[in-house]
Amino acid sequence: MEDWYIPITIIPGIGLLILSTSNMMVTLSSEINTLIHGEDKNEAIIKRKLVQLKLLNRAMVLFYIAIASLVTAALISGISVKLNTAANAPLYVIILGIMMLLLGLFWLIKYSYRAVSIRQDQFKNKIQ
Repeated sequence: MEDWYIPITIIPGIGLLILSTSNMMVTLSSEINTLIHGEDKNEAIIKRKLVQLKLLNRAMVLFYIAIASLVTAALISGISVKLNTAANAPLYVIILGIMMLLLGLFWLIKYSYRAVSIRQDQFKNKIQ
């Protein structure tokens, strides 16, 4: 694989996903803290939000693994180009990185669907 720089070009996009996911984690942590120390403690909502926090954490870990895989693939590929050797390992590592990225995106999609459901339940509880 002579295009060793291709995996590196994907990393800024994953970095943006990490940034937005970490912002969501901070916001969710603040919401959980407010619910725990608030007057009306709805334990069911708190537990569901803690599960949401776990989903975001899993997504972040998968994004970090994806970045590590892509950097490793670029490094291996760059070295093999310099040494004039043919190696299939970078391709497999890129595939691993992309799979981790897609799995992380799946966790974010799951988080999003559940977040809407939790918000609806919170608003229903406020109205009643």
